[in-house]
Amino acid sequence: MSHVLGEDLIYEVLSVVEEIPEGKVASYGQIARLIGREKNARLVGRILSHAEYYGNYPCHRVVNHAGRTAPGWRHQRELLEAEGVTFRDNGCVDMKQFQWEE
Repeated sequence: MSHVLGEDLIYEVLSVVEEIPEGKVASYGQIARLIGREKNARLVGRILSHAEYYGNYPCHRVVNHAGRTAPGWRHQRELLEAEGVTFRDNGCVDMKQFQWEE
């Protein structure tokens, strides 16, 4: 993937993800905004879907704008709950309570 996106961009995204503290979450759009690409939330998601090739990053702390976890990644919820993040009845993280204030 790095040949398509560029390793600088990949590591820029991953460096922001690395800053998310335990027990907090950030949205894809929030990360995109922090790297100066506010309209590229999907690009952030794409990068994070391949993050394991670049090292050990806390990608489980990234959710969508509504607090929904990544589809097909059941372990994400378990990892967040182990850090004290709770979920509402609809299965989403309460972004008002747990969103990272960078």
